[in-house]
Amino acid sequence: MRRGLLAYLVAFVAVFVFSVAAMAKPIVIKFSHVVAVDTPKGQAANYFAKIVKERTHGQVIVKVYPNAMLYGDRAAVEAVQMGTIQMACPATAKFTGWLPEIQLFDLPFLFKNSEHLHKVMDGPVGKKVLNLFRRKGLLGLAYWDNGFKVLSNNKHPIVLPKDCKGLKFRIMSSRVLEAQFKALGASPQVLPFSEVYSALEQGVVDGCENPWSNLYTKKFYEVAPYTTETYHGYLGYVLITNAKFWDSLSPKLRTILEGCVRDATAYERKLADELTKKQRALVLKDPKVKDVVLTPEQREAWRKVLVKIYPKFYKTIGKDLIEEAIKEGNGL
Repeated sequence: MRRGLLAYLVAFVAVFVFSVAAMAKPIVIKFSHVVAVDTPKGQAANYFAKIVKERTHGQVIVKVYPNAMLYGDRAAVEAVQMGTIQMACPATAKFTGWLPEIQLFDLPFLFKNSEHLHKVMDGPVGKKVLNLFRRKGLLGLAYWDNGFKVLSNNKHPIVLPKDCKGLKFRIMSSRVLEAQFKALGASPQVLPFSEVYSALEQGVVDGCENPWSNLYTKKFYEVAPYTTETYHGYLGYVLITNAKFWDSLSPKLRTILEGCVRDATAYERKLADELTKKQRALVLKDPKVKDVVLTPEQREAWRKVLVKIYPKFYKTIGKDLIEEAIKEGNGL
């Protein structure tokens, strides 16, 4: 009798707990970003939302807000810090005001190729930088790719560094990017990403630097048709969350979400590589676009000019960090 009653009570409690859990409101993660849905970051954000819902059985819902619907990148960082939203994926340059070490990823010609880049990101150097986000109540979860940058302008073809002299280039707020264009004899102008097209159209700036993904999705090639395949620098993002929010999750949910981050990161990087090739071809289909592909000798001329800015950042980024990142490329 007692055994039967005990079994009944256990079953009742289990059903009750399950019912309460089922009725509990899901945890909502608001994820803000500034790019189009069909970019690698845009598609990966939606993929992340999909697998989080599946793997948590609806306990966690990720609501994605693309195209700066909620915030620009800088405002999104502040919103994550305050807990107004829970996740964002800003460009690395957006953190340079209080995390100078992240400027490592802006240095021109630092990475030989994607293999070298990812080796740095996923190794001790990258992890060291991610750990620094807790300075401001954030947690760095992963690095997402956009791609290596090309130059585009609306004045004339650019082949050698001297061809940039006197041109106004839009940049994100970054001391490294500012130094980069000054080394080329150009004038760097800080502008929000959302204003780049109109700035090019109206002559506020003459050119910009972007991966093919941005050139295609934002149609910058329409107003800056002279493209140069310098691949001089990298544009990437850091997936961030509010540290208190993340720490408040149960260990089980955190483990699930960490797995989702890993899978979404792999998905995003693969997609970025695939889309770069496709979107380059689509941009070059436009008959108005005049593209310059550099020879190895011409590209070396760019490298020699731009690596001269490195010593300016030995103190702010850390000479050891820069040298460690360079060393990771040995043999690649």
